[in-house]
Amino acid sequence: MTFELSVYEFDCVIVGSGIAGLRAAEVVGPHARTCVITKGKSKESSTQYAQGGIAVALNEDDAPSHHFEDTLAAGDGLCDPEAVRVLVEDGPRRVEELIGMGANFDKKNGDFDFTTEGAHRKRRILHAGDATGREIEKALGRKLLLDGYVSFFEDTAVLELLVQDKRCYGCIAIKAGKLAVFYAKSVILATGGYSQVYAYNTNPPLATGDGIALAYNAGCEVADMEFVQFHPTTLYLGDKKPISIFLITEAVRGEGAILLNQNLERFMPRYHPDAELAPRDIVSRAILSEMQNTKTDHVYLDLSGLTVDIPSRFPTIYKRCLESQIDITKSFIPVAPAAHYCMGGICTDVWARTTIDGLYAAGEVTSMGIHGANRLASNSLLDGLVFGYRAGRHVVDSLPGNAEPLDRALPMRDRFVPSHQDRIKLMRIREELRSLMWHDVGIVREGDALEKVLNRLKGFESAIAGFGFHEDVIEVQNMLLVSRLCAEFAFARQESRGAHFRVDFPVRDDVAWQLHLVGKASGAQLEKVPNIAKRPL
Repeated sequence: MTFELSVYEFDCVIVGSGIAGLRAAEVVGPHARTCVITKGKSKESSTQYAQGGIAVALNEDDAPSHHFEDTLAAGDGLCDPEAVRVLVEDGPRRVEELIGMGANFDKKNGDFDFTTEGAHRKRRILHAGDATGREIEKALGRKLLLDGYVSFFEDTAVLELLVQDKRCYGCIAIKAGKLAVFYAKSVILATGGYSQVYAYNTNPPLATGDGIALAYNAGCEVADMEFVQFHPTTLYLGDKKPISIFLITEAVRGEGAILLNQNLERFMPRYHPDAELAPRDIVSRAILSEMQNTKTDHVYLDLSGLTVDIPSRFPTIYKRCLESQIDITKSFIPVAPAAHYCMGGICTDVWARTTIDGLYAAGEVTSMGIHGANRLASNSLLDGLVFGYRAGRHVVDSLPGNAEPLDRALPMRDRFVPSHQDRIKLMRIREELRSLMWHDVGIVREGDALEKVLNRLKGFESAIAGFGFHEDVIEVQNMLLVSRLCAEFAFARQESRGAHFRVDFPVRDDVAWQLHLVGKASGAQLEKVPNIAKRPL
């Protein structure tokens, strides 16, 4: 039985409705027939979950050069300087444009109220309370609605990219059981990361690595898949394990909150001179160590030393904790680390181009060396804003010379509806996968355990290999693929650097490993390369 088929024609299809996708849509929309496809609702993205703020060198005592140096330092030797320079130098203009669209960042005495976060030497974080991502999406969404150029397809899952002769000419998607073909001259992937492969994470349910899997299966290179950032402080709620966990923004520590172990001892000064404002990988491992030493599964965040008005500065956190019977003006917040952000992804250049003509990628779905081995706090929103813009700009500049789609070859696909038993099997594999990744490809890794994980993942892939063409099946297959890539890259990198820590190789090794790992679906071994931002060229 075949799917019912709808056919759409666009100049540009954007997959994902977070900051990178919406910024790209705002750029391309006035110039070309453009649509945004999203697996959930338009507001369901990691951008919505971003609390702390957006890092940008707009403060009078700051400069892009300082932001550049801080980003390189946090990246632990693996940032690409060219890509970082684009980020920090384009950033101020992109943020000023966002403010011009109506983004309402907090002010104090008429000036922007910049705050600080871990590993920033200056107060350069713009924020809107503790819901900065929501404010940015609101501003971009208002602009898109006002312009009226862009079509939106919600609850629509992209299943496959259409590629011929190394050129992308659209994609196949599905909505409510009906197949849709989107023909396009350009496709921009802005689908976010893959933190949902971990049992404990801060991401929306949609963050299952779909864009990376789509590009990889189409022949694109991926890089740095071993580097997953774990946020040190997420709300710990005991045995309750939601699909995503509420994040306690780093801005709370930036305002002066301290971490305490179960004995109510402050411990971060023993681990790093910057204490609570050390890079996230160090804080996460320190918390893990304290939890192990005290045989507990959380530590505490103490806000008693803050001089700001907590309910007004952190209204979302205040309200959410109250719902869990925690008054953060009087009580400690129980916290533990959770998977938060993926530094690895699709290889692109600084104009968001991939190795396939007509296929672009922007935001967390990519890897061009901006974040290196460990993303600097609050650089994620700036990344999506800057490179979403650049993806859109390159699409617009390429339109006059854009060739028509090729012969529009459409792979034949038969409908597969999973049985009740199939769905149970998919659910079981998904949950086992998430537990496996958390325990063995998480904050701390070890070679033998990684090998066992890879064998388990291959078994899972074989178990559903014949399940066919269905959105639920493909989502689990995507999760298995990006998990396998993460584990393969982690096994290959025999050192510890940034967010990747191997107990059997605990030292950073610049002689052998100050390089990026790159892989593709051809079956060739992982390649070590010094620079990934130039590879698509």
